[in-house]
Amino acid sequence: MSREKNTSILIIYTGGTIGMIKNADTGALESFNFDHLLNNVPELKQFNIEIGTRTFTPPIDSSDMEPELWGRIVKIIEENYELYDGFVILHGTDTMSFTASALSFMLEDLMKPVILTGSQLPIGTLRTDGKENLITAIEIAAAKNPDGTPIVPEVCVFFQDKLMRGNRTTKINSESFGAFDSNNYPPLATAGTDIHYNTNNIKKYVPGLKLKTHYKLNSQIVIFSLFPGIQQEIVEKLLGAGEVKGVIFRTFGAGNAPQKKWLIDALTQATAEGKIIINITQCAGGSVHMERYETGLQLLQAGVISGKDSTVEASLTKLMYLLGEGLPTAEIRTLMGRNIAGEITE
Repeated sequence: MSREKNTSILIIYTGGTIGMIKNADTGALESFNFDHLLNNVPELKQFNIEIGTRTFTPPIDSSDMEPELWGRIVKIIEENYELYDGFVILHGTDTMSFTASALSFMLEDLMKPVILTGSQLPIGTLRTDGKENLITAIEIAAAKNPDGTPIVPEVCVFFQDKLMRGNRTTKINSESFGAFDSNNYPPLATAGTDIHYNTNNIKKYVPGLKLKTHYKLNSQIVIFSLFPGIQQEIVEKLLGAGEVKGVIFRTFGAGNAPQKKWLIDALTQATAEGKIIINITQCAGGSVHMERYETGLQLLQAGVISGKDSTVEASLTKLMYLLGEGLPTAEIRTLMGRNIAGEITE
């Protein structure tokens, strides 16, 4: 691994805890100007890397993140793609996995690192995890193979000591420094005294690929979770709503649902109307296998599609992307069951 003398990294600050400092008078957290990044993180001066910055004005709380703002991030990357070797996105933790997943589909044929990171404590706090996350994310974004190609040419999340594929991550803890995990895909790298890259797990660099950006996302989607005692009238109204184009259906275990005729009838009717229903397990890890039990097979027969081992975040943003592309329903149904950006284990 090497860092070339002329390596350049663009930091995109969208908002979030990592970019906050405490007002000495009020004690409230306020955003600080990332133009003064080197003054706040002097350790970055030890890097032989050119660092540029772009800041959302005003910064966005991650709870307010929306598809339009994902488009702003994509636009910044597109406009600066030939000027920088890699990108680090500073982002609030609450929706970081959604953003990372969306970017993995919106940045087609990406061949440069896009590393999202943030922190649980503001970067100006004495015990902050922000400095370590930021410094390591920059080092990973700048890392190159001996032939000058990037080691990690994909969208990732770096948090605490793990680099994870972005569309495989989920926030698992609101307080721990280990806020994210990738239950169904191994880390791409681990950071200790050295950074160890698991090259077999990282997307391969393909010479000559040109970045293709996508901006049209359709968010006429609902996330629908099963639970014991779920009511027929509510489910039928949700699935029958004309505005709904797609459903992320969170089922039990390996993709199972209660054996209730009204539920299967409602799902069958919805798929017959062209709604795309994706089966995702409520479990933290594992995959959907609808053919395994009768309780899952009934869903398959109703036209529900297996999301396999993809996360809710990846399934949601993938469906937004495919609907936004205006593809035929049959093609979207096929693609939702296939790996297109590393989100599903084949």
